[in-house]
Amino acid sequence: MTTIKRILTAILILGLGGFLHYTLPGRDVVKIVGTDVKRMDVGRYAVFWANPDAGTAQISTRDVRFINTQAESGKVRVYRNEDTDWSWPPYFKFDSGNVTAEAQALAQQGDQWVVVKHYGVRIKLFSIFPNAVGIRQVDGSNHFPIPWERILVFGLLLGLFLAIRARVRRIRERHIDPLADSIQGNINETIESARETYEAGQEKKRGFLKRWFGESK
Repeated sequence: MTTIKRILTAILILGLGGFLHYTLPGRDVVKIVGTDVKRMDVGRYAVFWANPDAGTAQISTRDVRFINTQAESGKVRVYRNEDTDWSWPPYFKFDSGNVTAEAQALAQQGDQWVVVKHYGVRIKLFSIFPNAVGIRQVDGSNHFPIPWERILVFGLLLGLFLAIRARVRRIRERHIDPLADSIQGNINETIESARETYEAGQEKKRGFLKRWFGESK
């Protein structure tokens, strides 16, 4: 039972961690080296799993803007640049065209360091890119962006966890522990009563044997 509880807890923590990692914004300090527009398939994997024999005619395509960047280490990072509209996550981004124009201007300026605010993950196997939701110019590559949103959310989650834990502890102390003590007391009384009854029966048995057969060995 303890092992199952630990496994379920680990699954819950990993699931929540993955959800927060995807949803909460991250910030990278990079240089913009260019922008691009690519035509990408929409629903390719969903169509394949629904009907493996489906033709390519059932797969729709769309144009997706991309922002190409490079970190100080030389590693390239690619972000898609799409509006989130009113969908999840609730970034309410409607200015992907302006972000593209800003990225192009910064790329033309040359050696300009920026902070790209983004959400999502990069999965090369499925051509999944994080979505850039904002660009901000900074002084240099040594700039350290503070993840305010993550600090706030994890602080709230920690406070919620501590509040629930304290509430559960009070409920246990007020209701569960007294009930458990009462049940344990009743069990102990029952065991003690059964032991006394057994000893009394044994005493009567020894008295009966003594009266009829003399001193028992």
